[in-house]
Amino acid sequence: MFATISQIAAFAAAPSNLLPAIGLLGVLIALARRGRGGLWLACLGIGGTLIAGILPIANIMIRPLEERFPKYQEDGRPIDGIIVLSGAVDLAKSLDRDEFSLNGAAERFVYFLEMARRHPEARLVYTGGGLGDPSRSEAQLAAEQMERLGLSTERLLIETASRTTWDNARNTKALLGARAQGRWVLITSAWHMPRAMGCFQTVGLAVIPYPVDYQTRGPMDSLRPFTIVGHGLQRLDMAAKEWLGLFGYRISGRTRSFFPSPNLIDFPQRDLAPAATSAIAGRAPL
Repeated sequence: MFATISQIAAFAAAPSNLLPAIGLLGVLIALARRGRGGLWLACLGIGGTLIAGILPIANIMIRPLEERFPKYQEDGRPIDGIIVLSGAVDLAKSLDRDEFSLNGAAERFVYFLEMARRHPEARLVYTGGGLGDPSRSEAQLAAEQMERLGLSTERLLIETASRTTWDNARNTKALLGARAQGRWVLITSAWHMPRAMGCFQTVGLAVIPYPVDYQTRGPMDSLRPFTIVGHGLQRLDMAAKEWLGLFGYRISGRTRSFFPSPNLIDFPQRDLAPAATSAIAGRAPL
């Protein structure tokens, strides 16, 4: 239910949906000759779409998310495990075309492979469900692709039931059990890292952040306008969804602070009861 509500809220609040809808409503009101209010709404919707798509509003909103956690640095100490959150695979295209297809967050998968090769003794966890069939989940497809690339999956655990970031955290915690002790690295997009770290903090699984998939190049992007309106709106949708997600996770108790930071406080672990334990546990069935 929470996943469905989240998807509906994200769709409704996406600026690329909301602003044109306001403009269309204004046009309809104006055509019905209901006064000047329609013209004002039409100007607001159309003008707002152009302004939001050209001005660097999206970069200003997304940079605090990306900069919240520092870039990962190797310190020479051994790594016990590496966790990557789903989101790097275009699942629908991969299934329809019968060809493994990465999307704009491909860095999650790429750096997971790199870390896996760099730390051959570390356990690996790929967490992420899909369209309902565990055998066709993102985690399962990724495991199959890893084997094709020559990476042994003997140390890989896949979790195929998650639909949200909260599911990723609690299902991974349940999957690992006593093996969750030690130094675990969490890989996900930099703009998504605050919410992910907040969820792992809440379930009591200590992880080291490894942010990847940066959308901005640095501080100057806060001043650099977009040359294509669609690109600006796409990034603004991403930023708006993430800030909305942080708010929703905080008020629902899935995180302990609105904007989780590197200065995380250890909280007592929750007793977790994932809905589909049998679907999340086990080695990649290859």
